[in-house]
Amino acid sequence: MTLPSPSQPDAAWPHYQAYRRVIEAVYAIPAHFSSRTVIEGIPATDLQTLNTALGAAIEEQVVATLNRMRSVWDPAEEYQTHFFQRQAQVFPDVLLKSDRNGQDIVLGIELKGWYLLSKEKAPNFRFTTTLNACADADLVVVVPWALSNVLSGSPVAYRPYVTPAKYAAAFRNYWWTEIRSSRSDKGIAVPDCASPYPSKSDQVADRPNSDRGGNFGRLARTGMMDEYVEETLNMPLAGIPAKDWIDFLRRFEQ
Repeated sequence: MTLPSPSQPDAAWPHYQAYRRVIEAVYAIPAHFSSRTVIEGIPATDLQTLNTALGAAIEEQVVATLNRMRSVWDPAEEYQTHFFQRQAQVFPDVLLKSDRNGQDIVLGIELKGWYLLSKEKAPNFRFTTTLNACADADLVVVVPWALSNVLSGSPVAYRPYVTPAKYAAAFRNYWWTEIRSSRSDKGIAVPDCASPYPSKSDQVADRPNSDRGGNFGRLARTGMMDEYVEETLNMPLAGIPAKDWIDFLRRFEQ
């Protein structure tokens, strides 16, 4: 197996320019993101559990933000019948599709929120989707967030991590079989007949032959996000790097 490298759709693809503009819109999410959620009165020692409580709401608000940014990803008004829509329990989390024809899908986004003060100091989600279930234009997007006043306030979004879903799937498997140090069976069972935009009943997850630690699919543990994670954790929140806030909160864990 050779080391994977990121790729993108063919420039001749009819939706190629929309694909590029969607990526621009994703990177611009922090400037447009807003939330009516207000968090107050939570003990500091409980803050690190906020991702469990608010993760789904943050992701919904990211989707709403993208739909408000139509002028960024559709400046020529070529996609007036299209919108971003979340879908539950199926890959990808979000589709850019037409409301006139549900089969008219431009691309998908596997969207994950990352609460910056979570104790893991890294995004903790799992991405197990097999490569053949990823369309060329599908993306994995991680949006970090924190409260406006660090310990209270409304959620604020920060610079996201964006990578092609096909690359994420390929690199995950390469790391698992070729880089990871382990004496256990490094094989991976890949589902047959997987294709993009599956239904809930389709089997599209790669499954490791041995995974005692339950770590297969954790992209942050493969090294592909290391530079991004380090830069993000060094970002100041109220003048103090996010990583130092985490260390401070962990000192007082119950």
